[in-house]
Amino acid sequence: MASTQRSTAQETIAPDSHGHEPEWASWSNEKLLNLPMSHLGVTLDGAFLSGQIQQLYAELEARRLLFRPHFWLSNEWFTPDGVPGIAVPFYLAHPRLAKLEMDQMLDVEGGTPEWCMRILRHEAGHAVENAYRLRRLRRRQQVFGRSSDPYPKYYSPRPYSRSFVRHLDVWYAQSHPDEDFAETFAVWLTPGATWADRYKGWPVLKKLQYVNELMEGLAAVPPKVVTKEEIDPLHGLKKTLREHYERKRRHYGVERPSLYDPDLKRLFSDSPAYGDNMSAAMFLNRFRKEVRRKVAAWTGEYQYTIDQVLEDMIQRCRQLHLRLPLAEEQAKLDFTILLTVHTMNYLRSGRHKVAV
Repeated sequence: MASTQRSTAQETIAPDSHGHEPEWASWSNEKLLNLPMSHLGVTLDGAFLSGQIQQLYAELEARRLLFRPHFWLSNEWFTPDGVPGIAVPFYLAHPRLAKLEMDQMLDVEGGTPEWCMRILRHEAGHAVENAYRLRRLRRRQQVFGRSSDPYPKYYSPRPYSRSFVRHLDVWYAQSHPDEDFAETFAVWLTPGATWADRYKGWPVLKKLQYVNELMEGLAAVPPKVVTKEEIDPLHGLKKTLREHYERKRRHYGVERPSLYDPDLKRLFSDSPAYGDNMSAAMFLNRFRKEVRRKVAAWTGEYQYTIDQVLEDMIQRCRQLHLRLPLAEEQAKLDFTILLTVHTMNYLRSGRHKVAV
């Protein structure tokens, strides 16, 4: 599923419903990156975002919840503490901005209808907690933990844990009690979800049952918090798109350990016997996009992060003068496994960065 979402993301965002194209839509990336974010002038009115928001409202209505989060455009996905609303990233408001996001980050997070709805349901979980002040409930704290626990800069996912739902990538429910609640709410809200069967016998089923009981108790109950506050709205962001992406790439980059040499030397060779063969660096560059997408689909990791690992491996192959000693198809298979292992090691190492 992840590979389908990521590979087609920029193709699903249509121009705005009025057909008006901003001047910057035809600019090169280099020129567009110099534009302050506050000058983009995009809105939530395009067919893609307005359709997704209306679907979320319909799902909340089907559950007899009166609460409807408000929305605004900002630099990323987030729901501020205490605010019953959801910030949506600017790049979903126009296909040219989605293309820029893809060029800069190799992904368009939430860029397909299914992927977008997964994130919206998750953020709605945060927003409903804010709207009804659910984090203050003692039972909620007993089931999920305390919101006052500090958010970690890094977390180490446990891929096989059955104490958390599996909804967004990289086992996001495991990062913090608030994310655990939001992920559990998202699974509960999803239309047609058979969570009672899917999670039968898992400890996490108790969390889902609690959310179900809690939401049934809130049916037809007006929210306690009704503010329409917007935090970091797009029109107030003065940094340029270039500055935005420089910060974002630093956040999703990796610390670059030289841990790959033994594995690279087992797969490739510096023996003179293979001196006429293709260099390993050239081979990996040719195979780069394909393997990056496969590993992203399997691990849920951001393609940008995987690409940093790939770049490090390519540089080491150059420095070690490694060449291809076996057939390309076999080398592709072996290297895909190798990259997946290193990505999973990275996730488990505690160096994985939580996107908050």
